[in-house]
Amino acid sequence: MDANRGAVRAAVMDYFAGWFDGDAARMEGALHPDLVKRGMRRDVAGAQLTSASTAPEMIRWTAEGEGMSERPDDLTIEIRVDDLYGSIANATVYSTVYVEYLQLVKTSAGWKIVGALWMRRYETAG
Repeated sequence: MDANRGAVRAAVMDYFAGWFDGDAARMEGALHPDLVKRGMRRDVAGAQLTSASTAPEMIRWTAEGEGMSERPDDLTIEIRVDDLYGSIANATVYSTVYVEYLQLVKTSAGWKIVGALWMRRYETAG
């Protein structure tokens, strides 16, 4: 694995581990300040977008223990770096709780997550 792919995987792991461990500093280190994170929810009307989340919200919720409260005993995290071109990358993450599609950008401070689309693992898009 080349150094950039390893660094992308490390940023993604910081994001997930930070969330589930309640480590706000680790979460902050993984996120670009301009992060836009959107979720999908399946309901009677079909798949619906939830409201967008920002980096400051994610960091605050991490510090408040939101992720720790939903961490399963059998937590698994599988990271797939789907594409990497210069200073941009796409990654797909399958965890016990979520499936997320992440977009990352390489900054002077390293790889940062700038975009995310997620859905709970037990929901389907239909």
